[in-house]
Amino acid sequence: MARRVVIILCLLLCTAYGCKNQEKIPPQKAPPVPDIIVGLLPEQNIFHQVERYQPVADYLSVKTGAMVRLKIIPRYGNIIDSIVSKSIDAAFVGSFTYALAHTKLGVEVLARPESLDGMSTYHGLLFVRKDSGIKTLRDMKGKRFAFVDKETTAGYLLPVGYFKTKGIKNYKKYLKEVYFTGTHEDAIYDVLNKKADIGAAKNTVFERLAVSDSRISDELMILERSPEVPENALAVRKDLNGALKEKLKQSMLNMEQDPEGQKVLNQFGARKFIETTDEDYEPVYKYIRNIGLDLRTFDHLNE
Repeated sequence: MARRVVIILCLLLCTAYGCKNQEKIPPQKAPPVPDIIVGLLPEQNIFHQVERYQPVADYLSVKTGAMVRLKIIPRYGNIIDSIVSKSIDAAFVGSFTYALAHTKLGVEVLARPESLDGMSTYHGLLFVRKDSGIKTLRDMKGKRFAFVDKETTAGYLLPVGYFKTKGIKNYKKYLKEVYFTGTHEDAIYDVLNKKADIGAAKNTVFERLAVSDSRISDELMILERSPEVPENALAVRKDLNGALKEKLKQSMLNMEQDPEGQKVLNQFGARKFIETTDEDYEPVYKYIRNIGLDLRTFDHLNE
């Protein structure tokens, strides 16, 4: 009997000691959720930009397990500086901005949207007021020209290429004034409201604004257009975590197959996201070569 009591006491002590040890084990903390800061270019009103892209960011946060946050970049040229300083991890960039960032920093492009009508490209436009009397290069002499930014295909490369192919070596001297508006939307409205005589912008912004403002179609006239180039695509820092990079890419490419993803795409105004590679930007690189720009030494800051 005494032996049995001793055994029971030992078992109780062991159990109590084991429970005490278990209580001392600190609870394991969940690994921190990584942040992915995605830059947005100011191609139009920043509130409209955030409103359009926020559902995409929220969707990618759920699918990747990372917190995808949007950050408005105040001007195109800050994309390069923001990637260098690592204040952003990725950005939805236009074709020239991508070509420049890829050449200088090795950023990698992942995917771009295909619109509801099946387009995944855009082109640049040169436009004037219909009542301006401007129809040819000769008519542009001594006029005011509204560029967007030195890092845009539509808002810089197109007009620079236009003047070069027409034999104008120094467009600044040919024109009365050249200035940068900072957004495609502002370039369009500056011409519409007679602040500038000639403007340059991308067709997708032009067409989007024309839907809600009939004056754009009624009062503006297009003089020239650029070749087709890839629509704004998501590009990431080359040193971003490889697994996270792949999750981002696959989440975007598979959105159309997911009911929640389809809702986000409809809000965004796209049919799907398609895989995008550096080879897709050959029309941009060709345009750059034709006008004699060296991306390695190109000064991306507006003058």
